[in-house]
Amino acid sequence: MSSDPQGAEPNIGASPTRISNPELRHEASRAAVWIGMVGLAVLTVYISQSLLVIFGAMVFAAMIDGGVRLLGRGLKIGRSWRIAIVLVSSVAFLIWLGWFAGSQISQEAAQFPAIVETQMIQLFEWLDTQGFAIDISDVQGLIGQAISGFGTVTRALGGILGGLTTLVVVAIIGIYVVIEPRLYERGVAWMMPAEKRHEFYITVSIMAYTMRRLMFGRLVGMVVEGIFTWAMLALYGVPMAALLGILTGLLAFIPNIGAVISGVLMVLVGFSGGTEMGLYTIFVYFLIQNIDGYVIIPMIAKKTVDLAPALVLAAQLIMGILFGILGLFLADPLLAMIKVALERRAQQNEDGDQAVIRAKEEAVAALGDA
Repeated sequence: MSSDPQGAEPNIGASPTRISNPELRHEASRAAVWIGMVGLAVLTVYISQSLLVIFGAMVFAAMIDGGVRLLGRGLKIGRSWRIAIVLVSSVAFLIWLGWFAGSQISQEAAQFPAIVETQMIQLFEWLDTQGFAIDISDVQGLIGQAISGFGTVTRALGGILGGLTTLVVVAIIGIYVVIEPRLYERGVAWMMPAEKRHEFYITVSIMAYTMRRLMFGRLVGMVVEGIFTWAMLALYGVPMAALLGILTGLLAFIPNIGAVISGVLMVLVGFSGGTEMGLYTIFVYFLIQNIDGYVIIPMIAKKTVDLAPALVLAAQLIMGILFGILGLFLADPLLAMIKVALERRAQQNEDGDQAVIRAKEEAVAALGDA
């Protein structure tokens, strides 16, 4: 019996899975790349909801980080203390909002769907008298479905239970990220090629800056619209002024769609108190939208990215259909980040082209000198 020399590896031959033909190996490698890309795309679709939750956590972290940086301009204390102040203030505001919504306007919230339904039925009855062929029974069914959604929104003001788990996950991840943002940034950069990391850090820095400004402007718009709506409606004695102010402020987070929904609700409640009150609510709505459109939005766009309204609306519709209310809320920030990335990529290409042109000019100048 023969034996191999001590320490030598036995000659066991080629693996049965080895492709001996170099051309076939090349084609198999290419096929493996395509299969991997398709698998990655399928995996992305499968976990898209989780990815959206993570992005929501990034948006939340950007909002907290913006508040921390703003406090840092006036309070020369450690970052951890400023984070604690922002978080405690946010929790205190949510507790106050829940108490106010639950104790002060709970009865109004319960009556709100009935008022909206009554006004919608009266509107369609008036249209029917003007010659429009409308079946009131079908309309009532549609209104009932819509009112159930409005009722969910108003009940959520008294105690947010739907989607609570998602909100908690978003908040926890966001807090972890805002405490040590560089740790997670380095972790993502570590998975990238070394030559791409510098550009990654620059792009992420621009995205974070844009996101902070975008969220700050959005919060300012929410506060201004909510308070202004409440003050103008309460001044005229419109019913449920506080509830409409809260709804208008919350819906202001969603551009375009939020304004339309809040305006319809405001006008319907206004006409429940008569024609003059209804006309006044229409005036208030257009006044608020003009302030938002000509003052707040330009101020935000000047500091962040200027997104086309049609593009934002299309993104909201797509994200809303795919991911529901969470996708609707995050469509605008996601679109802004995509635009920042594309603009950065275009700037890189432009810088590369300029470098090539300068190199050619220097080569031509060198040949001329020779």
